[in-house]
Amino acid sequence: MKTSIKVISLSILFAVAMFPQGLPSGQAGFDVKASGVQTFSFKDAKGRNQTTFTSITALDEVDGTSNEVDGKISFDVKNVAATLKGEISIATASIHTGITMRDKDLRAPKWLDAEQFPKISFTIKKVTGVKKLAANKLELNLLGIFYLHGIKNEIPISATLTYLDESPVTETREPGDLLGVTAKFQIMLSKFGVKNMVLGSRVADKIDIGVNIVGTNKF
Repeated sequence: MKTSIKVISLSILFAVAMFPQGLPSGQAGFDVKASGVQTFSFKDAKGRNQTTFTSITALDEVDGTSNEVDGKISFDVKNVAATLKGEISIATASIHTGITMRDKDLRAPKWLDAEQFPKISFTIKKVTGVKKLAANKLELNLLGIFYLHGIKNEIPISATLTYLDESPVTETREPGDLLGVTAKFQIMLSKFGVKNMVLGSRVADKIDIGVNIVGTNKF
């Protein structure tokens, strides 16, 4: 019962940070206990981090997920806009859509070719439009390199970062300070060399991607 209460409390901590606190939007850092540059790892052996993929056409809606998230990002807690850098990735073969045969086709050479291109990644290049929503919460725009199917394209991403100081509640998830990252963006498969014959009819060219991950600075 105590463990359940701690997990619920952790969820409440993240939820509270969703509401603006009237802080100046010009500030570009976190007001937290930590100082200097902090690095967070998003590799989670328990598979709790998740990315989602959605394709919608007139014939089908396909939803996929991956829990094999990896990567690190770092930043100076007082100057996130100027210092944020890093890469987040997933294993191509880890994408599941709920249908085994469809997953097999997705990993095949005619689609994502998981054997030749085992990783899908996003590398941060630039940060703009930082808005401070709370002492420990920032909303920002990221410009970076998305790598898929052996091809790199520059894309924009809207993201939210939530910083939680280490506490007995956060330790129920991971030791150390925690960083929650949520993001939504779109990619066009055709821009990454994926041009299968059913693209556009059974599978959309435009794919909606969602990210919901938590990293720790103790790893």
